[in-house]
Amino acid sequence: MLIDHNEPTTYQEAMESPESAKWLEAMKAEMQSMYNNQVWTLIDPSDGLKTIGCKWVFKKKLDMDGNVHTYKARLVAKGYRQVHGIDYDETFSPVVMIKSIRILIAIAAYYDYEIW
Repeated sequence: MLIDHNEPTTYQEAMESPESAKWLEAMKAEMQSMYNNQVWTLIDPSDGLKTIGCKWVFKKKLDMDGNVHTYKARLVAKGYRQVHGIDYDETFSPVVMIKSIRILIAIAAYYDYEIW
């Protein structure tokens, strides 16, 4: 069952809503998390390069009774504006399958290798 929880779709909507203080707190928490996890390094943009924009995505997390218990704000990049071959050449995302880890551990156990 899909229910509209009156979640803002833009920063302006969030700041003009009666829950603006809660959304602002959620945005501050997101920014602090990104800072703590060293998500980015601020640099001056080079001449001739265009930067990628970003936007806020807002969600209300509900408890079992349908009451709002957490306000979440996520800052996401507008990567869909990039053009392959112009803005980037390749992408890489380090992902491991649990099956691969199990195989490596089994091989290490079989040959009595030391895992540190």
